[in-house]
Amino acid sequence: MLYIGCPQWSSNAWKGNLFSRQCKNADMLSEYAQHFNSVEGNTSFYADPSPDTVLRWAASVPDEFKFTFKFHRRFSHELQLTNVQHELTNWLNLFAPLFEKTGQIMLQLPKAFAPQHLAKLAAFIELLPKELNYGVEVRHPDFFKKDEAEIALNQLLMAHNINRIAMDTRALFAVKPTTEALIDAQQKKPYLPVHAIATGSQPMARFVIADLENDYKTFYQPWLSKVTQWLDEGKSPYVFFHTADNREAPLLARQFCQDLGYNHNVLNPFSGEKEAHQQALF
Repeated sequence: MLYIGCPQWSSNAWKGNLFSRQCKNADMLSEYAQHFNSVEGNTSFYADPSPDTVLRWAASVPDEFKFTFKFHRRFSHELQLTNVQHELTNWLNLFAPLFEKTGQIMLQLPKAFAPQHLAKLAAFIELLPKELNYGVEVRHPDFFKKDEAEIALNQLLMAHNINRIAMDTRALFAVKPTTEALIDAQQKKPYLPVHAIATGSQPMARFVIADLENDYKTFYQPWLSKVTQWLDEGKSPYVFFHTADNREAPLLARQFCQDLGYNHNVLNPFSGEKEAHQQALF
């Protein structure tokens, strides 16, 4: 199974395209889930939802939909993975109603998390419920040198069937930052080597481009082969598509599936497209 998604499920910029023109904010998740079977739950990195919100999210998507929420930044950035057990238990209990619709939970580590801190990650992993799936994204350049430090990281993740998240921003940084959206994206996104390794059964890639007007296929061409390989090996990859302002993210995801030759709901006409077609008939 291939899981395809965007970095968010709501955007007013998607009205009239992915969404119908009159789509209410409360209905965006359910309309999004008609075409995508996963999403990056980046909202949970910055704030905890209310219990009622968690229940509403669970009711808004079909059973086959899989969220990939991020651990709140207090675990990774503030507490630095230490003395987290009580906070972690409370956080997991909050999201428990969504566990059946959770593909994996992502741990985004700060750039300051270096190889000498791997013991902290190992201890944190031991606290995690074994029945859930997890992904880890590292941003320290010493984890990308194909030496002992990277090997140690990969071996730790493999031992626990935890996925190493690959973030590919090459297409984003190949474009000169001439717009506010590009400047902002290049300031916030890391620019690191791309190591597409499957340390778990659900490898994850986050593919970031500037926009559809600039060359991006040169950079995602290798991902077509890699995703095909993972599917052939019986893995369930997750691939998420970003643009600088995410306005065209749904279209990028659709283009990838077309080029991959994979039958996915993202290939079906979007709600806004069907609406425009019906209006054109009269």
